[in-house]
Amino acid sequence: MPISETWLLPDGVADVLPERAQVIETLRRDALNFLATRGYQLVYTPFIEYIESLSSLSESGQDLDLATFKVIDQLSGRLLGVRADMTPQVARIDAHVHPVDGVARYCYAGTVLHTRPQGFNTTRAPLQLGAELFGSEHIDADVEMVDVMLSLLQQVDWLEGVHLDLGHVGLFRSLVRLAGLTKLTERTLSDLYQRKALPELAEFTAELEYGSDFYALGRYASDLHALQQNLSARTLENPEFKQALDALTTTVTEIQARWPALNIGIDVVELRSYHYHTGLMYAVYAPNRAAPLALGGRYDGIGEHFGRSRPATGFSCDLYALSAGHCSEINVIVAPKGSDQQLLAAVSALREQGLSVVQLLGDDDLSSIPYATHRLVQMRGEWTIEQI
Repeated sequence: MPISETWLLPDGVADVLPERAQVIETLRRDALNFLATRGYQLVYTPFIEYIESLSSLSESGQDLDLATFKVIDQLSGRLLGVRADMTPQVARIDAHVHPVDGVARYCYAGTVLHTRPQGFNTTRAPLQLGAELFGSEHIDADVEMVDVMLSLLQQVDWLEGVHLDLGHVGLFRSLVRLAGLTKLTERTLSDLYQRKALPELAEFTAELEYGSDFYALGRYASDLHALQQNLSARTLENPEFKQALDALTTTVTEIQARWPALNIGIDVVELRSYHYHTGLMYAVYAPNRAAPLALGGRYDGIGEHFGRSRPATGFSCDLYALSAGHCSEINVIVAPKGSDQQLLAAVSALREQGLSVVQLLGDDDLSSIPYATHRLVQMRGEWTIEQI
C-alpha cells in the first residue's frame, strides 16, 4: 500500500479533534453525573466477548448478530464479537455478574462498532450512552425511563423543539395472535406499516381475519381516540390488546403531566426492532434531523439468554450525534520556562482553577505552540494572564 494511503480510515469511522472531543467528553461526564443522581449505577463492559453472549440465535437477536463484527480468539479458538450494543452486556451483568433482588438500575458509556452504518450519514463506531432498568414490569418503570431520557436531553440543552414519539408493539403483536397470522403475513404487514403504504395495506388486509382492524391500526396509528372508534369490539375486549392500549394511554398522560410543553406524538405501528422490543417504545426527534436523538423501549426477558429472565426497559443515545455542530474554544495559557518559585506557584494556581497551562521547553518560544490563546507574563512583580 502506498504510504499516502496508510492514514486513511474505513468508511463510517472518523477521528475526533480536540475542539469537538472536549464537547463530547464534557457531555459524557455531565450525562453520567446526571444519571447517578437518578440512582443509575455506572458499569463498564468489555469491548469484545464470546459471540454467544453478544447476540442470541433467536429471531430477536438476528439484527444485532448482523451488525456485529466477528473475529477468532487466538487463545481459545472460539468466535468473538465486537460489541454492537451494550444492552445485552448489561443484561448479562444483571443476570450473573451482579444479580440483585428487586429493581436494578445501570448506566454506561462506551464505543460500540457496527458492520454497517445504522442510518443515513451515521458513524459505524457510535459512542453509546444509555440507562437500563431491570426487575419491574410496571408501567411506572417505562414512565421513569422516558422521564429520565427527556431530563437528560434537557441537561445537555437538547430539549427545545424536540418531539417525543410513543408506540407499543403489543397492539400489533396481540392482533397478530388473535388472527393467527403466519410469519410471512406478519412480516408483510410490518413492512407495509413501516412504509405507511395505506393503499397497499387496504388491499392486503381485505381478505385477512381481523382485516379491518389491521387496516385501522395503520390508518389511525397516530390518533388513539379515532383508532378505538374504528376497531372491532372483539379486538378492544381482548385482554392483551387492552393491556397494551392502557399502558400507552397511561404513559401519554403521565408524560404530559411531567412535561406539559412537550410535543408528544403517537405511532402504534412504529415497529423498528419489532422482534427485540416487547412493549412500550419511545424515541425523541429534533427538528431537521432524520435520526432520533435518543430511543428505547421495553424488552422483557432479555436475560433469559443468560439464564435469568427479568422485566427490563431502557434507552440509549449516541454522544457523537448529541454533540453534532458543537465545538468548544480551548483556552491554552503559555508560561515561560524556568523554575522560579513565584512562576511555578502561579502555574499551579491556574491549573487548580481548571485552566490549561503549558510551559515552554528548551529554546522554544511562543510560536512553538500555535494553538495558544493566552500567555503568562510578569508585570510589576506579579504573574498575570495576557491574551495573545
